[in-house]
Amino acid sequence: MGRVVVGVAVSVAVVACIVAAGVVGRRVQNRGKWRRVVRVLKELEEDCETSVGRLKQVVDAMAVEMHAGLASEGGSKLKMLLTFVDNLPDGKEIGTHYALHLGGTNFRVLSVQLEGNRSSILEHDVERLPIPQHLMTSTGNDLFDFIASSLKEFIDKGNDSEVLLGGRRDLGFTFSFPTKQTSISSGVLIKWTKGFSIEDMVGRDVTECLQQALNRKGLNIRVTALINDTVGTLALGHYQDADTVAAVIIGTGTNACYLERTDAIIKCQGLHTTSGFMVINMEWGNFWSSHLPRTSYDIDLDFDSPNPNDQGFEKMISGMYLGDIVRRVILQMSRESDIFGSGSSRLSMAFVLTTPLMAEMHEDESPDLREVARILRDTLGILEVPLKARKLVVRICNTVTRRAARLVAAGILGILKKMGRDGTGGIAGVRSRSAVNMKRTVVAVDGGLYTNYTMFREYLLEALTEILGEDNAKHVILRVTEDGSGIGAALLAASHSSN
Repeated sequence: MGRVVVGVAVSVAVVACIVAAGVVGRRVQNRGKWRRVVRVLKELEEDCETSVGRLKQVVDAMAVEMHAGLASEGGSKLKMLLTFVDNLPDGKEIGTHYALHLGGTNFRVLSVQLEGNRSSILEHDVERLPIPQHLMTSTGNDLFDFIASSLKEFIDKGNDSEVLLGGRRDLGFTFSFPTKQTSISSGVLIKWTKGFSIEDMVGRDVTECLQQALNRKGLNIRVTALINDTVGTLALGHYQDADTVAAVIIGTGTNACYLERTDAIIKCQGLHTTSGFMVINMEWGNFWSSHLPRTSYDIDLDFDSPNPNDQGFEKMISGMYLGDIVRRVILQMSRESDIFGSGSSRLSMAFVLTTPLMAEMHEDESPDLREVARILRDTLGILEVPLKARKLVVRICNTVTRRAARLVAAGILGILKKMGRDGTGGIAGVRSRSAVNMKRTVVAVDGGLYTNYTMFREYLLEALTEILGEDNAKHVILRVTEDGSGIGAALLAASHSSN
């Protein structure tokens, strides 16, 4: 009997040891998985590091690439396109002017009434209309006849007596498709994007197509300015504040333009303007430098994109891509550990996590990060994520957003350095000892990434101060300038009118 009792006790002890070993083993295994996940985050944070020293290298690289792009066609990844806008609104414009903005599946019609006082726009009316699906693949005449008809209806409703009685008005046309500008009021369509495919338009002057449609509708309206939304933002910013010399769009996509001296545009020798300046459309989304902190996730995103080795800067800083970079990091973590469950098929879907959703997770201030949990569940199909894993997700969002915002700051200061307005006297200059010679400089900014995403905006402004120093930073103002693509186009129509 005693032997039986001893045998049972030994068996129980053995089982207990096995169970304990299993528990310890699982704990060790879980700790190992957690360490692997944390290592993924640490590597991301290291690879995304944007020290002030590194940012200053990006500033210098941007200014150098701008010089190269102005020196010769193809001399830089920055296209540095001439816009032929040599006359920004100065506040003296008067009268009623119209604008059209064709930027995607919707277009807008606007009228703006000016009375000649800076920052005083008497009235502006806007109508947003959808482009019928069939017109996106029809003919140029069909598309522009529809747009001209819509403009005519808009004018009739507004009772513009000048036009109704046969008088002439000017119109600014914001056309957000790849176009080679040939004058302030003309440009040839290079290719369609955003779902449009109208073959008979490619290679044609888009202004001429619109003008012919306006004539067919009996409208005595002349297209006096053909622009993109960045140039319109600069025009509106300059109208509101004469110290505005550059504009940046930071939204789904990104671009920048600025006011350049015509004698610095070396690739167009003999170019003369009455003002001595011209607005340059940088197409800065294509900027690239070895100083940009690129990660394996950026490389994979670029490889998987429809335009690999193109728009490298845009893919690191714009709203189209930030959410997907975060998704790719979470996917890598899920491969290293089951902390995000057994894996979700949605987590492997490109662009399923949008940047607005990423921003919601980043700015979730609830103690249990319930918004993070909701978005992981509803968008990525990841259920029951522990709080410590949700905190990791917030840190991923923070890392990706901080890098993007700080790079935008460096890009902006690269423009100002090229202009000699960053307190250093330009590329060959020597940093000034004080801010005495620093000019007040305003940069017009538009785009939802900047206007709607608080943390992005704060990181950008913080980086400006770090790079410039507090004294110089006081002279650089980033001013939200909304609807340059509409009001700005009408203002440029007014400033380039020969009436």
